[in-house]
Amino acid sequence: MEHIFNLEFLRFDIISSISDLLWTYIVITMLVGCALYFTWNLRAVQFTMLRTMFHDLFKPSSQPVEGFTGRKITSFGAFAISLSSRVGTGNLAGVASAIFVGGPGAVFWMWVMALLGASTAFMEATLAQLFKRRGKDSFYGGPAYYMKHGLHRPWMGTLFAIFIIFGFGFSHQLVQSNTMCGALNEALGLPTEYVAVGLMLLTFAIIFGGIHRIAHFCEMIVPFMALGYILLALYILAVNITQIPAMLSLIVRSAFGWQEVAGGTVGMAVMQGVKRGLFSNEAGEGSAPNAAATAAIAHPASQGLLQSLGVFIDTIVICTCTAFIILLSGLYDEGTDGIVLTDHAMRHHLGSFGTIYLTAAIFLFAYSTIIANYFYGETNVRYICNKSWAVAMFRCTTGVVVLMGGFMTLQQTWCFVDLAMALMTILNLISICLLSRYAFRLLKDFLEQRKSGKDPVFNPDLFPEADLEGWR
Repeated sequence: MEHIFNLEFLRFDIISSISDLLWTYIVITMLVGCALYFTWNLRAVQFTMLRTMFHDLFKPSSQPVEGFTGRKITSFGAFAISLSSRVGTGNLAGVASAIFVGGPGAVFWMWVMALLGASTAFMEATLAQLFKRRGKDSFYGGPAYYMKHGLHRPWMGTLFAIFIIFGFGFSHQLVQSNTMCGALNEALGLPTEYVAVGLMLLTFAIIFGGIHRIAHFCEMIVPFMALGYILLALYILAVNITQIPAMLSLIVRSAFGWQEVAGGTVGMAVMQGVKRGLFSNEAGEGSAPNAAATAAIAHPASQGLLQSLGVFIDTIVICTCTAFIILLSGLYDEGTDGIVLTDHAMRHHLGSFGTIYLTAAIFLFAYSTIIANYFYGETNVRYICNKSWAVAMFRCTTGVVVLMGGFMTLQQTWCFVDLAMALMTILNLISICLLSRYAFRLLKDFLEQRKSGKDPVFNPDLFPEADLEGWR
């Protein structure tokens, strides 16, 4: 069956070179510059409003829109969809790859980008809420829509839609499928082709049910899988508590040490930390806003705050769990990459149970991410061609791509992902910078209402000049 997916005709070396060029000279500069700019102008909202984020997570808040008869997706439902995309194999295989290539110092730069990038997540989610549209069954929106209706540049929205379909409808799915197939083969000896076919069929079972089935699935699965993984990591930390100071020192030394500077590995640590951090938390990439736009809430800024919280949960908590498990095992320089390195680290700490648990975690993480990734792709397929045949074709293509992932190497899949992330991020950051005044004003309005003792409710008359069909 492997010959069906022979991809030797693709020049992975050329794709990788283009990706490296974009990341080295453009993407990292834009990510850091925008994150600092947003953090300053939002008065570090990602830190000062943490308590509010947790408080509003399960708070019932319904958007008062006349004439909308669709089934409303809750704020938590939209948060769960975006978190299920964030919390995936990037938290397990991605962190391992970052440490394998960039060393322990990559973990530090992953933290830095998450702390700063949470402000970018606020911006893009708030704008997605502001410029969302009303569909027959639910709200919908995302970067393509705020480019079209906010910037009034439909061509820009179409270009982004193409990028995200390539990114989340193709390249990201390859990584999730590849990691799951590799994990099940490593742990249980299951043939790759059987796992790939089974995963494809399971994917079809959910994606043909529409956004409400996707939201319900994510609400049920995501909280439990994340909590279980965190508890396991806490147990491993408790058992190895005496080694934690040395591990933290190793991370910092590897990020800034003179030996690393002289050897040129600091730059690699920064690059890998930012790349794999972005793959995991998606802050600035333009993917999570597609989920944020679906929520029926009273004020756009409240969904922006929840998406900021998603970045913290994903990177500062879950990615850190994986990093600590690997570094405390001492196996990070043994020469293995991706999920195999994470598996060896888990086996070191927990014996055979570690492999069994990781296999279950990989299945839930990767499967939920495939479902959320599909939703992002479908939202943008509808932007380009809102026809039932186009959506059906994309659903079928998704299954084929998931099947293909089992027959590629890990580095081949990352090659596509890095290019897709670069293209999406560049275009999205340009758009949210141009629209930043809306998000800044929305946060100010949100805070003013809270200060006066009110539950913030958005009045679309705040922006009489804007096309806010989802709010009027």
